[in-house]
Amino acid sequence: MRVLITGASGLLGSKIAELAVKLGYEVYSGYLTHEPTHGTPLKLEVRDIDALRRIFDKVKPEVVIHTAALTDVDKCEIDKELAWNINVEGTRNVAELSKRYEAFLVYVSTDYVFKGDKGMYRETEEANPVNYYGLTKLEGERRVIDILDEYCIARSSVIYGSRPASGKVNFALWIIERLRRGEAVNVLRDQWNSPTLNTNLAEMIIEIAERKLIGIYHLAGATKVSRYEFASMIAEVFDLNKELIRPVTMNKLEWIAPRPRDSSLDVLKAMKTLRKKPNIIGEALRRLREEMES
Repeated sequence: MRVLITGASGLLGSKIAELAVKLGYEVYSGYLTHEPTHGTPLKLEVRDIDALRRIFDKVKPEVVIHTAALTDVDKCEIDKELAWNINVEGTRNVAELSKRYEAFLVYVSTDYVFKGDKGMYRETEEANPVNYYGLTKLEGERRVIDILDEYCIARSSVIYGSRPASGKVNFALWIIERLRRGEAVNVLRDQWNSPTLNTNLAEMIIEIAERKLIGIYHLAGATKVSRYEFASMIAEVFDLNKELIRPVTMNKLEWIAPRPRDSSLDVLKAMKTLRKKPNIIGEALRRLREEMES
């Protein structure tokens, strides 16, 4: 299977590339600034349709996994034109070329397409984002649905992993590093989601690509937790001092963009359909520790 991954130096894209190479697939790793360590690296800009077309013509991918996005929520709110160009127009370009080259597309979306007033959202529920990042990811989903017949939209939540990616430290690593230094951290006790280990998510996405499962799937951790609960569980698994974790509320943080209060995802469809199941949080954190220790 010939696989083209966009955003292959990111937290998720890099793990998909790593696992796909191990499985023996022909992997092409698209990147913009940080060169990937797995697969054949290809400089790739999703906003440039002509340059992107040349890459598709060279690779002739059977599967495209589109993880590239502007995910900085506040930056999306500040620079809406940039966010739209990357997350919407860039996705449209990838979808159009996937259709032209008859490639199966997996588009990675987010729990932030939901308003966050109830949580445990199912795939069939109406999306209604509260910030511009969520809006652009939802509009990306709509471009995929409008253009393609064969696609999967994979929504996830608070992705974390054992290594920094593209120069960024994810939430779990940030907690571990701060607590290991004996530094206190303020963590929200009134925001809930479904934290997702990048390895588990990559496994599920690769299975969907192999089986060409069509439609929307919520691919996230199988446990709904608050950020504070998540941080406390990290401390327990890594034998760190939980007393350094201080619970705070959302109204104490000075965000530019609003955040959904409860964007947790119902993963029952994935549980029923996939061989690689969403991990419960204890299992995922044990896997995280094993990866970091190895």
